[in-house]
Amino acid sequence: MAYRRMVLEIGMGTDIRGGDPTKAAVRALRDALWHNALTVTSALGKPADAMRVDVTIGVPHPEQVDKQAVLAVLPHGTGTVTVVEGGLAVPNEAGTDVTIIANAAAVVRLDIP
Repeated sequence: MAYRRMVLEIGMGTDIRGGDPTKAAVRALRDALWHNALTVTSALGKPADAMRVDVTIGVPHPEQVDKQAVLAVLPHGTGTVTVVEGGLAVPNEAGTDVTIIANAAAVVRLDIP
């Protein structure tokens, strides 16, 4: 058997104050996942933990993202996290703070024939 792409989920998250790329990344993945109720696993006779979720996060300062904190958002299955340069950093008018906007794409795969 082979892992096949079953679902693509997309989300956006922010850290309004504080400029924390990890907080924005976690919120982006939650946004992607929490708008869905995947029934594909049960429809195929698989447990929910059979899912493999490949997450890509686009955020300013990708090197600052705690990948384990992002991965901890997954309610089922196993996953990987790749963080790339993307999203937005919007400074406030005084230049003393920044809003971080992150984007998430989660590809759900199942091992099926």
